[in-house]
Amino acid sequence: MKPTIMVLGSSHLANPGWDGVNPKIDDVLTPKRQAEIEQLVAQLRKFQPTKIALEIDFSRDAEINASYQGYLEGTYELKRYESEQIGFRLAKQMKHPKVYCVDFFQEDPIVREDVDDRLIDYDAFAEANSQEHLLSSPSPTDGKITQDADGRTWIVREKYEPMIDMYIRINQDEGIRKNLRDYLRIARIGLRDEYPGANWVAHGWYPRNLKIFVNLTRITESRNERVLLIIGAGHLGFLKQIVEDSEVYNLESPLKYLEADEAETP
Repeated sequence: MKPTIMVLGSSHLANPGWDGVNPKIDDVLTPKRQAEIEQLVAQLRKFQPTKIALEIDFSRDAEINASYQGYLEGTYELKRYESEQIGFRLAKQMKHPKVYCVDFFQEDPIVREDVDDRLIDYDAFAEANSQEHLLSSPSPTDGKITQDADGRTWIVREKYEPMIDMYIRINQDEGIRKNLRDYLRIARIGLRDEYPGANWVAHGWYPRNLKIFVNLTRITESRNERVLLIIGAGHLGFLKQIVEDSEVYNLESPLKYLEADEAETP
């Protein structure tokens, strides 16, 4: 018998603009969105998680759990982040004493500080060498593509999408496979003995996902554990592959628990 894990890919509900291409969602604190999140959490609860893991650097575990304790005591209001709107809310319903921060998002001591940025700046290399076609780009069918004053790219869906529908879409296998293909395409950016794309994927993105997996194993204490990980959709390709290939966990899909016909439609 192996422990079970469910990886829930998510948009960043607070619209922080952290990614190369950022799906934009309307305010999740509105009554309509709050009702949809309650429905989503009710469906995820059927997984019966014993622990809830969050895409927050592990070094912030004490800080995040202080906020979670405040939420349990009624002194802390949930912010827009999916870690709180979904993670805190479900953890409270499951009567969990704490949540678990499992991301690794900090300066890696293995990487030398004097490394030339040009060795990993695949964006600049692609633009300077006519390789923009290898950069990840949203499809026009994903929604309206805009760019803000800070140069961040956003996708705004043309049609209202209920929260549960969004999570079903994000966690479909085809989207996850496309996500993996996007990173492997980025890896191809470079010429001759220059590999900025491969350097970034190999030394930046893949190790982060590998360390998230290791951190998950560190919080898994028995074969009866049922761990729910809530994480940005961009991680799904590599992370699910790592989890599956490790054979440490039984991997369950959130699609087993999400039912779109329960979602309210406008």
